[in-house]
Amino acid sequence: MRLSTVILPHRRWHEGGRPTWTRAERLGFHAAYAYDHLSWRSFRDGPWFGAVPTLTAAAAVTERIRLGTLVTSVEAFSPTAA
Repeated sequence: MRLSTVILPHRRWHEGGRPTWTRAERLGFHAAYAYDHLSWRSFRDGPWFGAVPTLTAAAAVTERIRLGTLVTSVEAFSPTAA
């Protein structure tokens, strides 16, 4: 059986973000996913970071765990968005 996890990108990388991703790999998860929403329920008043930069940073500190997004907000990053 392969288990995956969701890691919400609400922690600054130097304030707990990095250890969260490395711990997921150390615990043996097959994959870890991040949401790319602009807010998430109780976290809407705090920081919320984009999934792509977060996953890029996670890829730099992990070796085996698969990484991906569950939701990607394409419009928020569109150069044509007004």
